[in-house]
Amino acid sequence: MSIFSIATSGLSAASLRVNVAGSNIANVQTTGPLPTSGGSSPSAVTGSPGIAPTFPAAYVPLRVDQVDQSSGSTPGGTTAKVSTVSPSYTAQSDPSASFANQDGLVAAPNVDIASEFVQLAAAKYSFIANAKVIQAYAETTESLLDITT
Repeated sequence: MSIFSIATSGLSAASLRVNVAGSNIANVQTTGPLPTSGGSSPSAVTGSPGIAPTFPAAYVPLRVDQVDQSSGSTPGGTTAKVSTVSPSYTAQSDPSASFANQDGLVAAPNVDIASEFVQLAAAKYSFIANAKVIQAYAETTESLLDITT
């Protein structure tokens, strides 16, 4: 694998980190009903007998898992995959919500804002570093072509 493809895989991973962190930050206050104890999806007010109105579930936060693509002695860059955070929600008190349970609790996304801003900063510096690698590669290639012509 070339230096260029290794650096572009790093750029892609950094870009994905920014998108995931931005999504988590934007949806940090998107609450929903607590899931029922039976394990079914959170679609109705828990504890309500009969026909209950349906409400959208709380936002499910995401995370990026980045893995080295090296195979043996061949360097290969990185790959990043998006997965869900587990547990995806925490119980939060909001008795005014129409979908709150009997105790006034709703499901809030399990997002740590400080951690998300750290992810943004790490993605920024990773993107800058990989862009510098591409720039150095281009300059070196250009110098090599100047020497040979």
